[in-house]
Amino acid sequence: MGSGQGTLGPPKVVNIEDLRRLAHRRLPRPVFDYVDGGAEDELTLRENTRAFHDISFRPRGAMVIKKCDLTVRVLGQELSFPAMLAPVGYSRLIHPRGETAAAKVAGEAGTAYILSTISGHKLEAVKAATKGPAWYQLYLLGGRAAAEAGIERAQRAGYSALVITVDTAVAGMRERDPRNGMKELLGKSLLAKLPYLPEILAHPRWLAAFLADGGVPRLENIVVPGQGPMKLVDVAAALVDAAVTWDDLQWIRKVWTGPIVVKGILTAEDAKRAVDEGAAAVVVSNHGGRQLDSVSATIRAVPEVVAAVHGQTEVLMDGGIRRGSDIVKAICLGARAVLIGRAYAYGLGAAGEAGVTRAVEILRADLERTLRLLGCPSVAALDRSYVEVPHAWECRRDINKDR
Repeated sequence: MGSGQGTLGPPKVVNIEDLRRLAHRRLPRPVFDYVDGGAEDELTLRENTRAFHDISFRPRGAMVIKKCDLTVRVLGQELSFPAMLAPVGYSRLIHPRGETAAAKVAGEAGTAYILSTISGHKLEAVKAATKGPAWYQLYLLGGRAAAEAGIERAQRAGYSALVITVDTAVAGMRERDPRNGMKELLGKSLLAKLPYLPEILAHPRWLAAFLADGGVPRLENIVVPGQGPMKLVDVAAALVDAAVTWDDLQWIRKVWTGPIVVKGILTAEDAKRAVDEGAAAVVVSNHGGRQLDSVSATIRAVPEVVAAVHGQTEVLMDGGIRRGSDIVKAICLGARAVLIGRAYAYGLGAAGEAGVTRAVEILRADLERTLRLLGCPSVAALDRSYVEVPHAWECRRDINKDR
């Protein structure tokens, strides 16, 4: 797969949407829609990708770039290109190797992998699978004792940053899931599964791999005292009692000695609060359009957050990244790097590790080609002069930067 040729190479798979179509065919509907869907009317889900269309490029002519430098430093660690693999929960349902496959690909590509708390593989095994940096994304599922145990395990295993997600006071209403029987798929009741069995049986390769892997995995990184690993089906209910507050950062900092990244920032006010709380980085994120619908597309929120932090912390972003040109636009607006989630999850669903590899290859090649066509020699040289954004975005940044 290193050359991009073979079953997932050109002409079969040339962009992320091709991987999405393959995943759609190969995954049962409940699993595919878990990856693909968003909250309520999915307005924010669609806007995350569409908003990139509002940004146009301003290339430099008569420039021949013989070599592009794609490297970037994030929290002091050099990455081979400015895209990290975001935390994707339930990855082991998408493919049995799930998080370990994605982490392996990230390391081979020279970039970082972020592990979700909602993981079917033990965090130690995921860290061992990658040659690159690994971060641990924390939910307070199972209570403080379970969270502290997870943090301590992540620290011992060598995770280099802790990501605190702040936009999950409750689980968003992802309407595709109840319609498609996602809860029933994860549950034990065969009777409840009956209406959805034809769809599951129509995907025998996925079903065989799922059963060979032991069926529904437990959440190996949420070990509840006296109960053991949390059941995967319990997550939505548990989130109600697992919301992170700014006060929680005080005790988290006592347990975790490394850098803390706050994920789920959309406003200047929250960005400044994160800086005040000592965040080493913030992630401009709306949870991929999966929590509160009708919030801003993340790319629109980037200028406001960048202006608010005044260079005091690094700004990352996720949401809607489907092409290397999207990565370039985010960096031009002030992001240090981006997180990709669905882009590689579609690859995981399409072909496991090979699919994740292809997703990363596509985005990396897109990125380098875009830089060459812009006449820009490096990611570090990108700035606002290479893009034109709607006037309303500029006004929003100016209004909020002095709050």
